[in-house]
Formats: sequence, C-alpha cells, structure tokens
Amino acid sequence: MHRIVLIGAGSTNFGLGVVGDIFKSKSLEESTIVLHDINSNALNNTSKIASEYKEKLGKKITIESTTSRKEALKGASFCLISIEVGNRFDLWDQDWKIPLQYGVKQIYGENGGPGGLFHSLRIIPPILEICEDIQSICPDAYVFNYSNPMQRVCHAVTTKFPDLKFIGLCHEIESMRRQLPTLMETELSNIEFRAGGLNHFSILLNAKYKNNGKDGYPLIKKNFWNYFKDLVNDHEGFESEPGAERGVFFKIYEDFKYLPITTDSHLGEYVQWAYSVADHEAILHFYDNYKKKCLTFFENDKIYSSFFDLENDRFHERFVPIAEAIIEDQVIEESSVNIPNNGFIDCLPKDIVVEVPAMVDKKGIKGITLENYPKTFGSLLNLQSGVIQLTTQAVLEKSKHKAYLALLADPVVTSATDAENLLNNMIAVQHKYLSYLN
Repeated sequence: MHRIVLIGAGSTNFGLGVVGDIFKSKSLEESTIVLHDINSNALNNTSKIASEYKEKLGKKITIESTTSRKEALKGASFCLISIEVGNRFDLWDQDWKIPLQYGVKQIYGENGGPGGLFHSLRIIPPILEICEDIQSICPDAYVFNYSNPMQRVCHAVTTKFPDLKFIGLCHEIESMRRQLPTLMETELSNIEFRAGGLNHFSILLNAKYKNNGKDGYPLIKKNFWNYFKDLVNDHEGFESEPGAERGVFFKIYEDFKYLPITTDSHLGEYVQWAYSVADHEAILHFYDNYKKKCLTFFENDKIYSSFFDLENDRFHERFVPIAEAIIEDQVIEESSVNIPNNGFIDCLPKDIVVEVPAMVDKKGIKGITLENYPKTFGSLLNLQSGVIQLTTQAVLEKSKHKAYLALLADPVVTSATDAENLLNNMIAVQHKYLSYLN
C-alpha cells in the first residue's frame, strides 16, 4: 500500500492534523504513515498520540517513527514537508524586530520583507537537503511542502530540482469556503470560484452560482461591508476584535476591486505602503496567541483531539483529497496549489511559483491558466519576482552579495546603507544559520 512520510512530524498542528486526515480516508486505509523529525521529544509526542488514536478508532494503518530521514524515505509514495530551523519564535522575533531598528517598516516578518529573506536563508538549505535525499531515494514520490516562506522555498526547490513532483500547499484558501456562502447568500455546494496570485498574496478572481451561472461578485460587493465590519479574525482559528487584521485587506479591496483571500499579517508583508494602513494591534494580538498555542500544543488535548473527530468530514490540510484523486483518478479541481508559473498567470515570469487552481488525476497535478489576470494587481505581484529569484540565487550560490541585492529589490527597503548594515548584523546574530553566505 501507500507509504506516506511526514517530515517535521513533531511540528505543532501539522503532524497530528495530517494523521487525523489520513484516518478519515478510505483510499489510504492500510497505508503506512512514517513520522520523521530530528527533534526526538516532539517526534515521540506525535507518535504516542497518533498511535493512541489509531487504537481507539480501530484504524488499519501502520504508524512508524524515526529520526533517520533516509530510512523514512525508503519506498515513499508521498512526502510531506513542514519544518522549521532552530528556536522558531526567537528567530522570528529577530526577523521581525531587528529590521525595524534599521528603519524598515515591515509587517510580521515571516514571509515577505527582510524578515522573509532571513527566514528563507535559514530554511531553504535544509529543505534542499531533504529534496536531494528524495530525488536519490524515492524520485517518483509526490512532495508537498507546507513550510514558509512558501514563495521562496518552492522557487528554490523547483529551480534546483525541476524534475521532482514538488507542490506547495497552504490552507489560506479555506477563507473563501467560510466567507463566500454568506457573501453570496447560498450553499457552498452551489458556488464555483477561482482565486490566484502568489502564496499569501492572492485575490478572488471570480465566483459564480452553479445552478444558474450568474456572477457572484455583484452580491459579494453588496454584502461586503456589512459582513466584514463585524467579522472576528478567524485566521488560524484565533478570535480577535471585530474587523481585526483588515487594514491592508480593506485597502486592496477598495483600490483594486478584488477580494483578498487572507489578512494583513500576510498581505502587508509584500507592499511598501501596507505599514501605513495595517491593523498592527490585531497582528500583534494574533501573533501572541499563535505563539502561546504552539508552545503549549502538547499540553492541551483539546487542541488536537478535534483532528480525530471522524464525524467531521472537513480536512485539516488538503493533502488527502489530492492524494485520493491521484490514487483513484477522480479528476478533481483543487482550488489552490503552488507550482512553477508556466504561463498560468501571464504577467509573471514563468519560473516564479504561483498559487493557482489545478486539475488533479492519476497523471498528477496540472495548473489551470487564469485568463485575463488583472494587470493592476499583477503589478504588485511583480514587485516580488526579483526578490524571489535573488533569494534563490543567494542560497544556491551561497552569496552574501545576492542576499544584499534581494534586500535592495524588496519594495519595503528604502536605504542601501541600512540594508547593508542590517544584513551584516543579521549574519552576526544568526551566524549559526547564515555563516554559509560569503
């Protein structure tokens, strides 16, 4: 049967969330789940809980765990990657706050801006090592990446390993499934929609009613303000004040006339004017709650027990529906995958990894071209193209100068001197991870 390898299985939410999803799948019955992590304590926690629920639910699934990546990958059909490097939140705080001291008005510091660069420079090298092993040991496996910064990780991997079946997955698209039924005043089953752009920087392009083919955007626009002015922030399941994290969100909607699929903490990382309109208080509120949840994840079974509720047919991640479509040749349309552009969004370079819908069947995952992508919003996306390409070059060439150029290409960086000083400081502060740059 199928061998599914979870690399970074000790990660909060990811490991147990995917195991719970697999337990709900008939197509994956009698599969082997291999849990792999270099953190033996986190791995043991995930393995223990997964095994307990397997017995409790009577699942005919084999669960293995190992700290040896090469052992884990032998015979793999599917590989899922969700890793971080070092102490995630200590390093994240540095990525976010140190650039602020150099006058860089960046938001959140995870995926875009200088923080996104330093995050990328740390995490891409080990992911490339993982993919090198996959190419050597199980080259026919499908590889799904969940690690951020998604845009830059996926570009680096697909540049170095163009023959791997490598796909980035992110659950931000779930916001559309939550919001559109209310906005369009109908059941989700009656809605057909498409969204696209870059990961964490996408917009709803169109939505229509399946029963009559009518355009849903007029009603979305009619209901927009009444809906969002009272909506609590449900990003990652955390509640905040009404309308939270909607400053950049509202500005993009007002000026570009499209509904963004995520909120300020992500959208705001990519544009130079975002800092002036972002809901900073709500972003900090979300970050503090997210940090607390992650650091106490294994202490509270209420957090992860919902993953194993077989009465709830909703999946935590999108891996299982995609795997089922490949195995059973179901021919489904998946709302959002991250793959090399290849003309899917015509205003972006072909090598940039874009977030687009795709058709999935036994032949694999094939992106859908988004015709007439709005050049207005595309102009914002293009601001990231050079940043992404230069980040990949910096990693592959181990080039400090290319990292510096990536900073200069970033729209939120306004001073060459400050960029150079910031880079030198970050290499010193994070020397353990960035010393390879020369």
